Amino acid sequence: MDALDRVVKPKTKRAKRFLEKREPKLSENIKNAMLIKGGNASSTVTQVLRDVYALKKPYGVLYKKVTFFNIRKNITRPFEDQTSLEFFSKKSDCSLFMFGSHNKKRPNNLVIGRMYDYHVLDMIEVGIEKFVSLKDIKNSKCPEGTKPMLIFAGDDFDVTEDYRRLKSLLIDFFRGPTVSNVRLAGLEYVLHFTALNGKIYFRSYKLLLKKSGCRTPRIELEEMGPSLDLVLRRTHLASDDLYKLSMKMPKALKPKKKKNVSHDTFGTTYGRIHMQKQDLSKLQTRKMKGLKKRPAERKAEDQEKKSKRIKKD
Repeated sequence: MDALDRVVKPKTKRAKRFLEKREPKLSENIKNAMLIKGGNASSTVTQVLRDVYALKKPYGVLYKKVTFFNIRKNITRPFEDQTSLEFFSKKSDCSLFMFGSHNKKRPNNLVIGRMYDYHVLDMIEVGIEKFVSLKDIKNSKCPEGTKPMLIFAGDDFDVTEDYRRLKSLLIDFFRGPTVSNVRLAGLEYVLHFTALNGKIYFRSYKLLLKKSGCRTPRIELEEMGPSLDLVLRRTHLASDDLYKLSMKMPKALKPKKKKNVSHDTFGTTYGRIHMQKQDLSKLQTRKMKGLKKRPAERKAEDQEKKSKRIKKD
């Protein structure tokens, strides 16, 4: 049995609080990401990991030099053996990871992935073709912990299965904490992903709110960095059943269905009312002088009724 898998009984109150934080909850904690530098990593990969860590703060852990099982040089290969990734995921309580490496076959390589129950769910490998760092763009930056806006452009994100999973993975990675309300001044920067001609263009912009002469401000985008041109390489996707299981929502969080209430695409609420069958002949209608019957018509109706009664008798 793994040392991290055995049942641990806390001996102190501090240890008890630590274990309670890691217990399953109805509303899970914010997803943390670990950024791991491989044994052979170029300066480009190292700087990419630092810049992504700057965007993820304070919900990230950067491993500069990793030692695993007394091996000084990190020779982790995520697509061949995920043991070390799962070990560090459980140790640092991170459900997202980014692994950077560099070799002759796959230069400037990044592996982005996520965990489910401390096991690798899916991961996608991308190659860095062009990179501009945060420090190379001399503009003002956003404060730490700012929640970004995410924009995805390109048909591939909706058509191709690999790109669909990559979109879901990037949303998980950069979305930050879930909030109920957003104020206009809190919208400070944008992460823009474009899928075009087999490449993924990753751009980061700072949002500037300018005076427009009316209540709604004029919006300008200023490039903040980092900027990456990525190409898709290998993928390791979870099966449909496992992916569906990981997306399962607890019963306590599912909204209760209201009977006979439905909503359309525009959010309009429709209700269905069940009533007993009504006798419309006894319905009280509005009386108008123009609709009153003349004396001759009344006599004719009375005679018809009398004749019907006589026939029945």
